[in-house]
Amino acid sequence: MKRRSFIVGSFALLAAGCGEGRGTTRAPRNLDDGCAFASERPQYMRAMQRTERRWGVPVHVQMATFHQESRFVGGARPPHRYALGFIPMGRASSAFGYSQALDGTWDEYRAATGKRRARRTDIDDASDFMGWYMNRTRDRNGIALTDARNQYLAYHEGHSGFARGSHNSKAWLLRVADDVAARAEMYRGQLERCRR
Repeated sequence: MKRRSFIVGSFALLAAGCGEGRGTTRAPRNLDDGCAFASERPQYMRAMQRTERRWGVPVHVQMATFHQESRFVGGARPPHRYALGFIPMGRASSAFGYSQALDGTWDEYRAATGKRRARRTDIDDASDFMGWYMNRTRDRNGIALTDARNQYLAYHEGHSGFARGSHNSKAWLLRVADDVAARAEMYRGQLERCRR
């Protein structure tokens, strides 16, 4: 009986490990304190620091964007849509993972970087994706990597949508982008203090 339980348990662990990466279903405990976050999830901080070194996107800009997109939950997905309030119609988009990257954009990232095995539920890959995407935003739309507000707007609307100004008719999105900018600034100040 013990052997059978061991085998069943081993298969369950194996199946759990075969998902789309090392994501977690639980958000960090304190998303409003950058120092507590860094202490609780040092592997997330290391991933974002590597991205900052490689792509130049500051950690605090990444943190604020991840917070808005997924609250740092690796398996995050958009909610289901329903017709007449109860008939399921699927999800609003293919966004998935820490960065909420769409299927097509994620495939483009993997092809451009040669990271064929990259997974949206792996914080290292999601952070690298964000750095890659925000660099393209800088190159295509002229937005500084330190400009959390406009980087977020281009992240949400896409490069072409941002260039067309699609965000300007969405008051709710402009408010969200202001929140992202404020959170980025909050994280910047907190991380500076806890480095000391």
